[in-house]
Amino acid sequence: MRSGAEILRATPVLFSFIAMGCNANHDAGDSPPSVGTRRPATVRTAPRLPERFAVGRAATDVEVARWNLDVNALGTGLPPGSGTHAQGARIYAQRCALCHGQRGEGLGSGATAYPRLIGREPRAGFPFGRDLAYVKTIGNYWPYATTVYDYLQRAMPLNAPGSLQPQEVYSLTAFLLAENEIIAKSTAMDSRSLPSVRMPARDRFVRDTRENVSPIR
Repeated sequence: MRSGAEILRATPVLFSFIAMGCNANHDAGDSPPSVGTRRPATVRTAPRLPERFAVGRAATDVEVARWNLDVNALGTGLPPGSGTHAQGARIYAQRCALCHGQRGEGLGSGATAYPRLIGREPRAGFPFGRDLAYVKTIGNYWPYATTVYDYLQRAMPLNAPGSLQPQEVYSLTAFLLAENEIIAKSTAMDSRSLPSVRMPARDRFVRDTRENVSPIR
């Protein structure tokens, strides 16, 4: 067996042999091209994509308006119309009770549960982060009456979202607010009265103080 000293003495010879081979290739003109100067023949430039693909069409103004229905917390976006608790009670029984129960108590459980809508407990404090026994409803947790309208018009009923007319949405909003003891049953809801409703949980939410966002009172 060769000693370590013999191996070390032989190493320069090995390195010299490798260096000679590299120099020979360089002399023969076989050195690789510098980076960015030569492209392999198998690599092709990607074709330029067209500005538009021949799929679909531009939405019409009528179609855009049908979905441009958002209402913010200040009430911006509320349409003309009005509704009352009595009108809302009839619409609720026809369009909403099947999922949310006759008294807004919610139906089902687990992943198939439809949430409870009516309930004011607890009437003091805000223990939702500490006590899971309390169920969040429009009456005890929702911060803005205007966004109740917004959600109803865009997302309800579940089997036909967006199918409710403004008067029906105002009526359902009036019904839910009155049943949660937030407004009187005789109070009509419209674009002027709805933003003035102050929800019980209004002050429980952090205000957005960014300069480029409209202040919410």
